[in-house]
Amino acid sequence: MNSLTTSTGAFDLTRYPADPRDQLRAWDAADEYLLRHLAEGPEPSGTVVVLGDRWGALVTALAAHRPVQISDSYLGRQATTANLRRNTAEPDAVQLLTTQDPPPERIDTLLVRVPKSLALLEDQLHRLAPAIHPGTVVIGTGMVTEIHTSTLQLFERLIGPTRTSLAAKKARLIFCTPDPALARTPSPWPRSYALPTDIGVVSGRTVTNHAGIFCAERLDIGTRFLLRHLPRRSGPELVADLGCGNGVVGTAAALANPEAELLFVDESHQAVASAEATFRANLPATAKATFRAGDGLTGTPARSLDLVLNNPPFHSHQATTDATAWRMFTGARDALRPGGELWVVGNRHLGYHVKLRRLFGNCELVASDPKFVVLRSVRR
Repeated sequence: MNSLTTSTGAFDLTRYPADPRDQLRAWDAADEYLLRHLAEGPEPSGTVVVLGDRWGALVTALAAHRPVQISDSYLGRQATTANLRRNTAEPDAVQLLTTQDPPPERIDTLLVRVPKSLALLEDQLHRLAPAIHPGTVVIGTGMVTEIHTSTLQLFERLIGPTRTSLAAKKARLIFCTPDPALARTPSPWPRSYALPTDIGVVSGRTVTNHAGIFCAERLDIGTRFLLRHLPRRSGPELVADLGCGNGVVGTAAALANPEAELLFVDESHQAVASAEATFRANLPATAKATFRAGDGLTGTPARSLDLVLNNPPFHSHQATTDATAWRMFTGARDALRPGGELWVVGNRHLGYHVKLRRLFGNCELVASDPKFVVLRSVRR
């Protein structure tokens, strides 16, 4: 937990899941810069929309204005909920929407925390533009390393004339003036592409990618390696594609074993939508699958899964960390039945085999190349 001090008070904020050993803050200089600017000028008015608020720092500080938060992150939404309950008298004053929900019909103040993904920014500005009017105040914020010429060009092309502030503590603001003469065009997302022809049962199949998911333009090499070494299984079983992304791994498992029931889980709402579109496009209507935005396998009944397939991320925004992988592995161990298996692909240097041996008491090297390993652990 840490304290964000603003002109309206101090707010104790935490990321989610909260970990007392975690030294990562739930806000940064870009959030501070935006809040300071708002405090020095006219207060936000009308319908206030906050896009991309990572851990709820902005909407918590602005809760008195009853803002709408739009976020792709399930974990970010959980953090927002916790921070609002801890710091405000009316935690329900903030409306929480996902990037897949219909946006408000009118936006009077739009505050944008620039996302890491330019594609996600493009998609969301397309979706929000029809609700913006000539009087809408549009302000973006981000660290200097996050704001590029391409970022400013997107605001200029989709909203209107754009300029930036001076940098402060390595953060910068973006000021955009809505241009009602700009043509409003639909978002180019989601996009689809055909898979390579050398990766087993999904060779040549089509995958769908919503904006912002990992490797949305092509199949990432780690997933490609895992697809070449998937287990061959048959019969009724419950299989989880954990951290599913566009769902290609779970779709491959379903194609290889038509009797399997799939569970697709990701913390990104964009990823879950992508996985469902990929699965539906490649499996018959009778195929069974559940699609869930969540915190890994939290909430999955203990000892219920037969197989978990996982390509864990090792970044959380700008931080490199193994905390997400560790939580995924722990959740998989708890959710697997005795004899159930966890299959993981990862970079060789990450040393996942050490963690898996600690958790499961065993770890088998299934396949390796100079960059990746596929590992298998069995729940005893």
